[in-house]
Amino acid sequence: MKWPRVRQAYPDRWLIVEALEAHNTGEQRELDRLAVIEECADGSASFQRYQELHLQCPEREFYFVHPSRATIEILERQWLGIRLDRLRQP
Repeated sequence: MKWPRVRQAYPDRWLIVEALEAHNTGEQRELDRLAVIEECADGSASFQRYQELHLQCPEREFYFVHPSRATIEILERQWLGIRLDRLRQP
């Protein structure tokens, strides 16, 4: 589903979405096709659910969004540190 259709189908609800097709343009991530995973009551509930899903399936590309925005703006940041959780695993 494309973002304009998601906005129309789910007005005024926080959503957890998964990027099914996406690409980078410079420092921004463009989401071409989305799947709505879950509706949430508010922003904090959506963030909490996003964290749970991300821990369960780190290879999937989840986002929490609100359809009040005309576009989704996701800035890519380069990670330059060491992930301590990976160092602790046997």
